[in-house]
Amino acid sequence: MNHSKQVLVVDDSRVSRLMSHQFILSKHADWQVIEAATGEEALEKVKTVNPVLILLDVNMPGMGGVAAAEQLRVLYPQTHIILVTANVQNAIRNRASELGVGFMEKPITETRIHQLIESLGL
Repeated sequence: MNHSKQVLVVDDSRVSRLMSHQFILSKHADWQVIEAATGEEALEKVKTVNPVLILLDVNMPGMGGVAAAEQLRVLYPQTHIILVTANVQNAIRNRASELGVGFMEKPITETRIHQLIESLGL
């Protein structure tokens, strides 16, 4: 039986979450997309879901994406975690690399989301 894959989209921007949600479903209609607006909310949500992919906005109020990624990486070592940001500074890229998480530039586009999912073999 083909179980639906779950993806967690974490972004304080409702518009960004909706766009990511729609882009994922446009190619993977059977997947389940769960949304969270903060790092804290993401940590709560993963207690009840088992995402194959977590898209994390870097800049959010409260716990940002990097801090959330640090905790999520420990809890879910096999899950694909991708930091999503318009801030392409080397410090962020290097931290992502240290944590063993991916990196995707904003703006989020349908092409970027599909290429990412394909590159991860999901």
